[in-house]
Amino acid sequence: MDNETPADHGQLGWTVGTCTCLEGATKGTRLFRVEPGNCANYAMEQASVLLDSARRASFIGVMDNEPVLVWASHYLSDMAKALMDDAHMGMVKNV
Repeated sequence: MDNETPADHGQLGWTVGTCTCLEGATKGTRLFRVEPGNCANYAMEQASVLLDSARRASFIGVMDNEPVLVWASHYLSDMAKALMDDAHMGMVKNV
């Protein structure tokens, strides 16, 4: 595994760890939270990957009448939003 730190690592800032995603069973609770201290650049890259997966799952789910893929798209989109929002908070804090 490559242990070298990329040159742009942390340039934009770091995740703050306040954004959550996916509703819990109890009203007002959430299942997942973004971890603080992750590189915002990397978080945004991963959000892009999640959104691409969500787009593909949504398209296939609708075209093939597969509701489970549409739900997967919903969950992936929620995760991507949390990552993007948290990275943005870290970028604004870094300015």
